[in-house]
Amino acid sequence: MSRAIAHVHLHLPRSGDETYRQLFTVLAGITPVVQALPADAALLDLTGALRYFDRDPAQLASLLQLRLAARFGVQSTVGIGPNRMLATLAAQTADPTTVQVLPDDPRAVTAFLDPLPVRALPDVGPRTSRTLAAYGLATVGELRGVPRATLQRITTAGTGRLLAERARGHDPRTVQPGGPPALLTARRDFGRDTVDPDTVRRALLSCALELGARLRTGGQVAGRLELEIRLADRSSTGRSRALGEATDHTGTLHTLLYDLHDSLGLQRARLRAMTVRAQALRPVESATVQLSFDRRAELRRRLDPVMDRAAACFGPGALTRAALLLTGGPRTAPGGPGGAPG
Repeated sequence: MSRAIAHVHLHLPRSGDETYRQLFTVLAGITPVVQALPADAALLDLTGALRYFDRDPAQLASLLQLRLAARFGVQSTVGIGPNRMLATLAAQTADPTTVQVLPDDPRAVTAFLDPLPVRALPDVGPRTSRTLAAYGLATVGELRGVPRATLQRITTAGTGRLLAERARGHDPRTVQPGGPPALLTARRDFGRDTVDPDTVRRALLSCALELGARLRTGGQVAGRLELEIRLADRSSTGRSRALGEATDHTGTLHTLLYDLHDSLGLQRARLRAMTVRAQALRPVESATVQLSFDRRAELRRRLDPVMDRAAACFGPGALTRAALLLTGGPRTAPGGPGGAPG
């Protein structure tokens, strides 16, 4: 089998941060070139491992699945392809717990990509997708038939060039070795795909409450927030932003999450799930708090330790926001970190 087919995208069941780190040690036992994609995926470059194990990529992927199942009891899904993008798309379109191999053959790659929606391509967000749809470009096959110069006029010079390359299955990115970063993750699954803005805002508030409580319990502050949205067509989009000052304050976290969500311009997109990651963690002792003369802001800040003490005495959800008591809200992912505070 061609050495070019050496990229693997591994999709794991949702788990807590510590469990993910333990799973990552098994991946490193196959190849040192592993890139963490918290909280449920990883990229592997098997180029050096093929000769060492004397197996082809599909056999190595099956060995990896076996080790994960034997040690942790988890069932994983694997996509294998000539580059990062194709491996990821192979994993996203594979049946659960299977291994899907996309061969290093231009005709096979074209046949695989052409029927996929444009949104399946990495870095194509809702706004770009809507722009392309206005010109009748809904699938990768339709996109591939458009000259690069035309795509650049429709979008921008950089975006048009990227779209033309991705539509032809080209992706020069390499796997960047790196273990799981220090972060906290909160995920919310919706009972059904939703377009209801109130449901989405309750989910964002719930994530902010959970992460704020976990930061304070661990004596940490976050310097960056990332929001990832999973859509009904199985594609995803997201944004991240650094905080002006590292914080564990729930109010600051949920305000930034609202801003991140609004910046995505999802409008009537159907949402399936969301994941929020608190990144750039450091000890609370190293953080500075800017003085504020906003009385309401200070009162909201004082509410955090009150809710923490109520949770410690009476359990999570003993004291929560009224908005989270409404029905039809999101569910905390099974096996996910922590629980919804409300």
